[in-house]
Parts: sequence; C-alpha cells; structure tokens
Amino acid sequence: MNRAIYPGSFDPITLGHLNIIERALDMYDGLIVLLAVNPGKSSLFTVEENLAMVREVISRWPQVEVDTTTGLLVDYARKHGIRQAVRGLRAVTDFEAEFSMALTNRSLWEDFDTVYLMTSAEYMFLRSSTVKQIAEHGGDVSRFVPPVVEARLRARFNH
Repeated sequence: MNRAIYPGSFDPITLGHLNIIERALDMYDGLIVLLAVNPGKSSLFTVEENLAMVREVISRWPQVEVDTTTGLLVDYARKHGIRQAVRGLRAVTDFEAEFSMALTNRSLWEDFDTVYLMTSAEYMFLRSSTVKQIAEHGGDVSRFVPPVVEARLRARFNH
C-alpha cells in the first residue's frame, strides 16, 4: 500500500487542510493525518479535542487515519514503514521553513522524502492562527473551517 503522512498541529483543522488531504488521496492509497504535538507551542485546543475534530471531518475518507506523536516525524514514519510526508505550501514565505524541515528530516533518514502540494488559490492566505484570531473576536469563520470546528471555536470563545 502506498501511504503518506500529513503532519501538522491542525489547531484547528481548516478547509485548506482538507483540500490538501483530498488532493493527496489522488496520489496515495492511504494517508495518516498526524497531529504532531509540540510541547513548546501553546495550542487553543487539547490534543484530544483536535483529534476528535479531525476524526469527524475526515470520516468521509475511509483510507485516511488519524494519529498523534510527540516525537520526530521520521521516527514515526520509519516505525510505520512510510517514506513520504505530504505538506501544503501557501506562498513563498512558507518555502524556506518547509525546505529546511525537509532537509533536516532527510538528513535524519535518507529514505524519507517530503512531497509538496500548492494550496488552492482560495486558501492561500488561510492559517489556523488567523482563523483563531478571527473567531476570538467574534468574526465569521464559516468560510474557513468545517461546521464542527466553527461550533467548537464559538464555544471556546463564548460567541
């Protein structure tokens, strides 16, 4: 089976993330959406809350699994026999950090590659951090996130 990992914090998952998942499924038989937990990064939602939201919105794709890790991506990939990660690129500003991360991962495991998908134009500007900021101030995020995420954002910020 030709599978890949789609790593990220997904705090919260957005329609841009779902666009990358959908397009990656044209390339792979299966995909693991991997919530990478970074203890140095504060999250709006707990790992469990993000896992629940991701599981709900990806349920339409039986070939997509959801998992979490606190370790290195390449260690997770090696353990599961997966040699590719999928990442989305929104703009040139993403490239430098993504390039550095891909080279670092490849230096840790030379058989590991990262495949980049350019985001659809309608999601070029979309970041989870922007969605959280809009929601915090009572703005409408329905164009950016699935309904379950919108509801959780409203509840979190008491709107």
